Amino acid sequence: MGLLLRKSSSLVTQACRTHCLHSPLYKGGPKRKLFASGERADLSLVVSRHYYTTSIGHSNSKISDIYECKQKAVFGSQKWNSCFITANGTSANRLFSNSTATPMPNRPLISSRTRQPSRTKQPGPSHTEDMMLCKAFAAADEFHMGTLCHDLVSHGYHELPSLPRDASNVLLVGTANTAKDGDSGMIFFFREGAVVFWNTEEKTVKDVMRILEPHEIQPYEVALVHWENEEMNYSFGEGHSRLVRGEIVLNSQLDTDEIILEKFAFSNALCLSVKLAMWESTLDTFVESIQSIPEMLKARKKLKLSHDDVMQNIGELFALRHRINLSSDLLLPPDFYWDRENLEHLYNKTLQFLSINRRVKVINEKLQHCTELTDLMRNHLNEKHALRLEWMIVILITIEVLFELGRVIF
Repeated sequence: MGLLLRKSSSLVTQACRTHCLHSPLYKGGPKRKLFASGERADLSLVVSRHYYTTSIGHSNSKISDIYECKQKAVFGSQKWNSCFITANGTSANRLFSNSTATPMPNRPLISSRTRQPSRTKQPGPSHTEDMMLCKAFAAADEFHMGTLCHDLVSHGYHELPSLPRDASNVLLVGTANTAKDGDSGMIFFFREGAVVFWNTEEKTVKDVMRILEPHEIQPYEVALVHWENEEMNYSFGEGHSRLVRGEIVLNSQLDTDEIILEKFAFSNALCLSVKLAMWESTLDTFVESIQSIPEMLKARKKLKLSHDDVMQNIGELFALRHRINLSSDLLLPPDFYWDRENLEHLYNKTLQFLSINRRVKVINEKLQHCTELTDLMRNHLNEKHALRLEWMIVILITIEVLFELGRVIF
């Protein structure tokens, strides 16, 4: 029995090698080259349990015959395939192509950001069944707050005047369409182009995002807006409000105004995170557009770039650096938290969980490298322009000398 299992295991290994080497995954690779040359390829391939079970069931009656043939023939050769067909009644390729392996699920889009959105760290549905959801989006560079407020009120939403005056760049709106009964639904709109939903049902979220469209200044791509969002679960409990393993716990003993202020502190941090995510995506797109330039310089190829293109790239980099380091609150906490230490603590804890400081540092390093590359391109174009002027001067001097020689001779 042990010998039979060893033989069947050897057969399955060889059959799976045949299948994997014929698959598109290994086309053009070095392992494919070894197989095509007729050599024995010692491959360590991880195969699914389905292939193992199928191969055992298909070839159990002819294990010894195939094992003897495998010892005499080079694996993958015509003789080996003939023995396989004789023993099984079908070819190895057809055997595995007709298998009913369970398809792999579609994986979500993996962003090239420094850090994946916080929703990827959320616990399973069983743990969050009794918790409410806070969700943030960055829809545009900026919102028209005045017209947005009137439009929201006309669609049935009501403004909540509970924020202090020094939070003038934020609009707080309440909604009756809550996702769960544990808390009232509210929405924070930040002038910077971000919106944060608290305990709001999905239908209301889509309706608000549609209302936002006419009030957006330089809107972002819709697919990117819905991917680069942040989600955090929250609930009410005893003790001070806190952030525990990525979950917000609000003090149930506080009154409504104090709870709104604490929600504002969490929302402010989420707003910065989604805005930074958009800038990270913009920088990644820019890096992809210039990644071929170093290779072209290395291969001594001619750069097909104009001076205007280079200056446009430099302008984009400096505009992005200005937004991150000067126009936003990513480097220092806003003045709003200077005399509100408890809110500043919640704000800083959320920034720490979202890795804001590390992400800002990384994106600034990327910006520095891109700036150096664009400066190199600008210097290269300036040198080419100076060389062209020198040649023009040389040609003009040569023409002048020829005219003088002609006048002297003739």
